[in-house]
Amino acid sequence: MEPLLALFAEWWWIGPAAAGAGTVGWVGVRRSRQRALPAGTTTTTDRAARAWASRPLSKGAARRLELDAAQLDLQMARNAVTRGRADVKVADAEVVRAQAERAASRVSNDVVTAARARLVDAQRDLRAASAEVRARRAGVKAAKAMLPAIRSGSAPLPVVRVLAEHDAILTRWMAYETDTALAIDYPVMTDPRSPLLAEFLRAHERAQWLRPTTPQTRLEPADFLAYRDAVRRAGHAFDRAEQSARRGGEQPGVEGTDAWSRVASDLAETAQRALAHSMESMGRAAARTWNERRAKRPQKRVPDADGPDSRRGAGAAQPDAGSGEGTPPRGGPFWPPPARDRPRPPAS
Repeated sequence: MEPLLALFAEWWWIGPAAAGAGTVGWVGVRRSRQRALPAGTTTTTDRAARAWASRPLSKGAARRLELDAAQLDLQMARNAVTRGRADVKVADAEVVRAQAERAASRVSNDVVTAARARLVDAQRDLRAASAEVRARRAGVKAAKAMLPAIRSGSAPLPVVRVLAEHDAILTRWMAYETDTALAIDYPVMTDPRSPLLAEFLRAHERAQWLRPTTPQTRLEPADFLAYRDAVRRAGHAFDRAEQSARRGGEQPGVEGTDAWSRVASDLAETAQRALAHSMESMGRAAARTWNERRAKRPQKRVPDADGPDSRRGAGAAQPDAGSGEGTPPRGGPFWPPPARDRPRPPAS
């Protein structure tokens, strides 16, 4: 028994060494086989990963997808605030260093001014990041409020809703591509040289590339967030292009008639301002004339206290009020004029 124990105490390392050598050899053989595989050949691990990615989303994950994406977006906004605070501290330290070097006459005032400008930019970025955090918190609250409606079926799933928004944008765009009347009325919406339309086409291309194949496609919160933001950017870009086209606004990137379009737009705008000014002046003149006539109308019945009749004696004869032949006041003629001053009707 003692010889066996002595032999084991001396050769105990043989087993672990052999196991380690076998493991290393197996890993090396596997890597060699993978390098020797033809291009496009998949391994068991790749097939397992693809099978997991191709699995449809569960109902719970599909319902909570927007909430998970909103929470991820909030976390990213908080990370941006943390980076912004660090940038502000670094910029503040650079300002202090620049001021010290200027006191030692090593640098000029321009260096201190540039450091302060960087500090102002960092502070502005930090305020923007803080506002983004507040907006993302509101997004998380909205996603939580929509979760019961999604679970009850009264609201669509987040993926289905974003897909519907994407389809609506495509429908609006294809209307300009397929309707001849719209293409004639708004040629800019079919001209890829237009800067606004080119911006929409780039945003649409990215949204189309991020679009899931089906509503049941497995999406991570980051993937859903990227697709939702791409659809929103495409919608905003299309709205800007459509509003500019319907307003007849100028398109600076279109060659040929660009200069003449600007000139025609300026002339039309000037004519509209002149017409509006003329109409306003005519309206003020008409209102002033009407007010003057209205103010003079009571003077027809009440004689002027300073008129010739007031300087006559009390026993002076007064003209008959019904004859319409009274003396006009000093303020001007009566309106309407007396009967004797009116034109006679044409003879029958």
